[in-house]
Amino acid sequence: MAYITLRDVQLAFGGPALLDGANFNLERGERVCLIGRNGEGKSTLLKLIEGTLLPDSGEVAIQNGLTVSMLAQDVPMDSGKVADIVADGAGEAATVLKAYHEACDACILGDMEACDRMGNLQHKLDQLDGWALENKVNSILSKMGLDPNADLADLSGGRKRRVLLARALLTQPDVLLLDEPTNHLDVESIEWLEKFLLDQNNLTLLFISHDRSFVDSIATRIVELDRGTLRSYEGNYSRYLDLKAQQMEAEEKQNALFDKRLAEEEVWIRQGIKARRTRNEGRVRALKALREESKARRFQQGKVSMATQDANRSGKLVFDIEHLSVSYGDNLLIKDFSALVMRGDRIGLVGDNGVGKTTLIKAILGQIEHGGSVKTGTQLEIAYFDQLRNALDLEKTVMANVSEGSDFVDVNGNRRHIYSYLQDFLFSPERARTPVKALSGGERNRILLAKLLLKPSNLIVMDEPTNDLDMVTLELLEEMLSDYKGTLLLISHDRAFMDNVVTSTWVFDGKGNIDEYIGGYQDYLEQRPDQKVVDQKSDVKKAQAKAEAAAAAATPAPKKVKLSYKDQRELDSLPAEIEALEAEQTQLSDKLADGSWFVSNADAATQASQRLAEIEEQLLEKLERWDRLENLSKGN
Repeated sequence: MAYITLRDVQLAFGGPALLDGANFNLERGERVCLIGRNGEGKSTLLKLIEGTLLPDSGEVAIQNGLTVSMLAQDVPMDSGKVADIVADGAGEAATVLKAYHEACDACILGDMEACDRMGNLQHKLDQLDGWALENKVNSILSKMGLDPNADLADLSGGRKRRVLLARALLTQPDVLLLDEPTNHLDVESIEWLEKFLLDQNNLTLLFISHDRSFVDSIATRIVELDRGTLRSYEGNYSRYLDLKAQQMEAEEKQNALFDKRLAEEEVWIRQGIKARRTRNEGRVRALKALREESKARRFQQGKVSMATQDANRSGKLVFDIEHLSVSYGDNLLIKDFSALVMRGDRIGLVGDNGVGKTTLIKAILGQIEHGGSVKTGTQLEIAYFDQLRNALDLEKTVMANVSEGSDFVDVNGNRRHIYSYLQDFLFSPERARTPVKALSGGERNRILLAKLLLKPSNLIVMDEPTNDLDMVTLELLEEMLSDYKGTLLLISHDRAFMDNVVTSTWVFDGKGNIDEYIGGYQDYLEQRPDQKVVDQKSDVKKAQAKAEAAAAAATPAPKKVKLSYKDQRELDSLPAEIEALEAEQTQLSDKLADGSWFVSNADAATQASQRLAEIEEQLLEKLERWDRLENLSKGN
């Protein structure tokens, strides 16, 4: 028997039905990802299963004795001890245990009434098996690397997510519901969450996520909510894309046949009396039924139409950054960073939350004080997508936020009505008159994109633009940025988005250092050094250096010796070999510089990137060998 079953579930809130006769089964051990466009009703479906909402009709059946726990989408801003917040997941036992500890503290201070309360609370804890709760809390917090005495308000977004997940898992649920679990997490936290969930034996998952890499790693099945209907696709997201394309092609053919038949019947019914002598009531009734079916048919929501506003080209040099440093008190966020940003570069910034990615952007743009220098190129026109969404007035309507009170906007020299422009971003005239505070996170992001793209620019700065966007809009944003002729600085924790958009990556190590890698996130993973190997090599080199220094001190200077014929030939040939390697290095670096090669032929570009790393190793070896042979020939 399935853990959870939905049968002919109907649910609507005044508009088109969010669930229109929906059917669904969740089997034990499955990890099912629920996907769909913003506003389709995914979070609503989770609330139906959780029990906080009831359907208009149909049945939501949950197996007897099954425990279901939910990790909500929003991260709380509350303060409180981590251990207490996690224990709250146990319900009454947690409340009594907290009251017992408070009474105990008061009793120690001499409050006799509190001492009397302790006896009653102790009896309740015995009945609720509350004494075991403390051990469970400490065990799960240890497993997740959390300090039980820390204050929730002091934790990063990723750590807060861990606290909420610990609370959800405290009661060892049979089914865990996750609503956008990767939102606001840095890459390291997302990868930790992937591993943690995969390590949980027999845990059944139903989760919503727009992070394609996360979905590919976790999901065993994809369920799409589309126009009120749930459709199932076995496998991960990559498999879903193949199956969805086949389904959409079949649906288009079916709709085309239906439209052709309806058009033929409409022509027939409008013919003159003579031509319709063979008309019968059955055919008329069939035409009426076709008309009703056509009215009831729900078409797939359109795609966002987005394009950048043309601006004058910036100078070839965009930013020349030299020895940039930023500190807050004793905390050094950025240490001695130097880089060149050229026109057309698409640079991704990667690192844990709080390491200084947004700070670096603000320093480069001159919004905060910093050490070092930043030379800005000529004719820069900047469009800035703000992580904190400060650009939106929540009390104003969508239209007022985008057009700032005007009924018309200028789009690449064309005057368009604001309603027409907003329909490109899937806002109907009615929705355009809605206050921003009433909209979902994904809709707010679309408003920001609509506002941002009205501004002519040759430099786009985006700070976490992908949060809450559905997968279709994400892919369209990727396409637009890939075709953008200007320069892009992008902060994102969406690994697939970074891989598809950026041409180089700045990686923050959390100690103030920033390293640059060619390509996207996966390219960085392939190019980065293994830290253990680096440490081991460093230790070996130090030991060798000490041994050589000791030997040099104990040994008299060698006499000049004549090289063997073989060594002399090698010494003579090394300069030409080094020159050839340096020429190849320059050629490959130039080809990879603008990133277009990664778009036109990603495999060849990746191989070239790997070849660059090999050349660096070969150059180092040959230079060391040249130096050694020259020293030998001179008797050094």
